[in-house]
Amino acid sequence: PPSKVCTMAMLSRPVLYAVALVAAASAFSAPAFVTVRTSSSIHGRGNDSMSLRMTIVSPFDNDGGSASEAGTATYTPTEPTELTDEPLDLTWENVDAVLEEMRPFLIQDGGNVAIQEIDGPVVRLELQGACGTCPSSTQTMKMGLERKLRERIPEIQEVIQAMPEGPELNEEQVDVVLDGVRPFLQVAGGTIDCDSITGEGSVQPCITLRMEGSSASLNSVKLEIAQRLQRHFMMSGLRVEWA
Repeated sequence: PPSKVCTMAMLSRPVLYAVALVAAASAFSAPAFVTVRTSSSIHGRGNDSMSLRMTIVSPFDNDGGSASEAGTATYTPTEPTELTDEPLDLTWENVDAVLEEMRPFLIQDGGNVAIQEIDGPVVRLELQGACGTCPSSTQTMKMGLERKLRERIPEIQEVIQAMPEGPELNEEQVDVVLDGVRPFLQVAGGTIDCDSITGEGSVQPCITLRMEGSSASLNSVKLEIAQRLQRHFMMSGLRVEWA
């Protein structure tokens, strides 16, 4: 009847398991020999756990053991941390909980994010995997992660990207990158060389390149070379200019 359907729909999953066990036992035509006892306890938010204990007395026990001597099964579900819509305090746990909501999108693109440091109201994050070397990592950090974090945790004033240490900035390492594009430029009769490096050790070092040939007027080629240099040296403030 509809009333029974509604009642079953309202039962929790553990209770349904117990009902199923009783129904299965009736197939042996000895329902009196099966005893199912359940007890559940829900702890407060501090413990944030729920446990179910099920005691089953088997009809095949020759000694007719009591419930205390029967086997006990314990089920402890693991549930993700649920965040409320209220503003959160600036703590490592809360920052990581907000990031956890966005990690699936980063992982889908072959990346991830981790907290490196929380210094007062400034949170320093490290983009990992493909996200760390993506040309759009700045947009991912500012428009995605920072916006969401500041929305949920108003105490945060700034979110900055922690860049892993790259190779030393010198002409030899610049040529490592340029050697990867020179074959394509040579097909069109073009060349590219490092003209100068300035500001080593500062927050905004600059590499000046000189490119000749038909590709020298193509901004798309210049942008690709600049992005390769920035990914190679892992410096957020690195500038690439053209002589």
